[in-house]
Amino acid sequence: MAKKARDLSTAVWRKSTYSNGDGGNCLEVCDAHTAVVPVRDSKAPHGPVLTITAPAWTSFVTSLKSAPAA
Repeated sequence: MAKKARDLSTAVWRKSTYSNGDGGNCLEVCDAHTAVVPVRDSKAPHGPVLTITAPAWTSFVTSLKSAPAA
């Protein structure tokens, strides 16, 4: 079964709070969806978007926060 694509043409993207502001490697997320978290590369705003389930995103962020600093 094919999945229906989400219309993200009017999405409001939020850049990672860990961004240093000089155009480095950053992720942007869109908070407007409850079941999924759209994620994209801030350097390629018209490029592909990953759509991650909300529970998987929460697990990912939690594991990053608990990881030792590099």
